[in-house]
Amino acid sequence: MAIGWRLAQRGVPVTIYERGEAGRGASWAAAGMLGAGVETEPGEAALATLNRRSLALWPAFAAELEQASGLSVDLRREGTLMVALTRDDAAQLRFTYDFQRDHGIPLEWLSVRQALEREPRLNPSLAAAVYSPGDHQADNRMLVRALKRAFLAAGGTLREHSPVTAIDVAAGRVVGLRLGETRIAADTVVLAAGAWSGEIAGLPAEARAPVRPVKGQMLALKMDPAAPLLRHVVWAPRAYLVPRNDGRLIVGGTVEEKGFNADLTAGGVFAMLEGAWRALPAVEELAIEEMWVGFRPGSRDDAPLLGPSALAGLVDATGHYRNGILLTPVTADLIARYLLSGEIDAAMAPFAPSRFAPRVRA
Repeated sequence: MAIGWRLAQRGVPVTIYERGEAGRGASWAAAGMLGAGVETEPGEAALATLNRRSLALWPAFAAELEQASGLSVDLRREGTLMVALTRDDAAQLRFTYDFQRDHGIPLEWLSVRQALEREPRLNPSLAAAVYSPGDHQADNRMLVRALKRAFLAAGGTLREHSPVTAIDVAAGRVVGLRLGETRIAADTVVLAAGAWSGEIAGLPAEARAPVRPVKGQMLALKMDPAAPLLRHVVWAPRAYLVPRNDGRLIVGGTVEEKGFNADLTAGGVFAMLEGAWRALPAVEELAIEEMWVGFRPGSRDDAPLLGPSALAGLVDATGHYRNGILLTPVTADLIARYLLSGEIDAAMAPFAPSRFAPRVRA
């Protein structure tokens, strides 16, 4: 929807075909963390650069979207805390802190006292904490509602409950879509189907997106909005906690290679609640408001596929794995720019779908 909004703003006729209700896939299931700093890991330099570029776009993107839609996306900028609960956790946190600081991430190492001054309800026996002032959050469910309204207001067309069963190909290029027996002509198709991107028929093997579903179980607890237990996003060793302005406390999330299995499991829910309780003991008094399962779109290297595929007329914007909400502004801008001008931005080049093409030996 963000790509469609950017194109519709520029007068491009765009139709989105959505298998269910727009925004109700991984975007709805997410926690909305904008963790470009704390997500920086060894071996992911290009992805870290893309994440940080998108994070820098978020304030202006949110303001523009709120004006266009008349809806809030609840962008919050208190920052993120990473906490260690044991000596081993603290050693791992120190390694991560040193690595991320060496890569230019502004972080602050906190004593236990300093951490408890920021969040008094944290476990007083925690071992250490790190504060990342630049890592924020947005309400992902509010975001998709706003994108839907802005896209439609800009002149886009949305066909919900219209699953694409196949992409039509002729003479080595895309010529349209199939919805069951219905054929729809199209000059260009953007494949942005998340975890289902690899399920759409009609594509030659070299153009199929190597994207798989990575199951995540999550839940929401209910805090008193007037006296919330947390203000910051908190990353604990076994769970993350994301407080919302409406009093919801999002707790997540498991990472499971289970295909499209949508079952909530006792083990998954227990692991999340235990991880949350170890970091924030007072959660045991909170009511459980909701539990759900989502499917992250994971590629072979857990980085997105952005740009033209091996098939003329087919452009990929999928495989964002854990960073779909974070990467929304930059993905929309990069893909729209490519579609309008043919320009492949240097930041997008490392994520070309061609990196997964089979290598031919001489």
